[in-house]
Amino acid sequence: MSSSATGTTPYYFVPHPSRHPVMAAVGLLLVIFSAAEWINGADWAKWTLLFGFLWVLTVLFQWFRDAIGESESGQYGHKVDVSFRWSMSWFIFSEVMFFGAFFTALWWLRSHSVPALGGVENALLWPDFKALWPSVAPGVTASPAGVIEPFSTMGPLWLPTINTALLLSSGVTITIAHHLLRVNNRPATILFMWLTVLLGFSFVCVQGYEYFHAYTDLNLKLSSGAYGSTFFMLTGFHGLHVLIGMLMLFFITLRLMKGHFTPERHFGFEGAAWYWHFVDVVWLGLYTLVYWT
Repeated sequence: MSSSATGTTPYYFVPHPSRHPVMAAVGLLLVIFSAAEWINGADWAKWTLLFGFLWVLTVLFQWFRDAIGESESGQYGHKVDVSFRWSMSWFIFSEVMFFGAFFTALWWLRSHSVPALGGVENALLWPDFKALWPSVAPGVTASPAGVIEPFSTMGPLWLPTINTALLLSSGVTITIAHHLLRVNNRPATILFMWLTVLLGFSFVCVQGYEYFHAYTDLNLKLSSGAYGSTFFMLTGFHGLHVLIGMLMLFFITLRLMKGHFTPERHFGFEGAAWYWHFVDVVWLGLYTLVYWT
């Protein structure tokens, strides 16, 4: 199955037994265990959590280095390319389901849970409850028990709109970079990839400032009722995906600078581009449903 023995790309490459899966599993187990202990008050767990993250990152670096070496040495043929495309497609589908669950929770709260709590059958139990969305009214919160501090909601202007422009622009630059790679214009491809990485980094910085503004000026927190929890869960997980996608594009750009990828064989580039376009589409849904409605 090795191309080194035959001088040609194998029909299907079967890698040698690898330590990476079990090492990654050990690191992830340490991360989950440490996070659970830290949440429950174990001060030492923050250090094991940090060690676990460093462990996982080290394993990923070694694993990706081996995969890149196999690809650049000509081990990956058409069948492996097809398997990679199916794998990335199913991965993105799983991410669609992930965000779909949060969007569905948001819809259920707005359309069913909050109106039901404000119905006649709950009027005697919670006479002061206001069935509003967002769950805040002028001067009060929709919390008759008084367990939620008053807060202000996050509108679309101007930080979310700026981030929308940044992400949409990055979708354009990475598409241009892809077309330039296909015509073998590597210097221009690298330039537009760096622009895409810069736009992604700018998005993360703007969202960080948005969270600072939410906490300090709006008193909007994860504990701010159903609105606060859905707002931060949706935007926070999306921001994490932007950060991951930006890192993917960063390393793809470094590989381009090292001479990796050709106009005919560049699925590593395409897979990162697919992921980035997915992140763009999710943000459009967030921008519309979370900030405008």
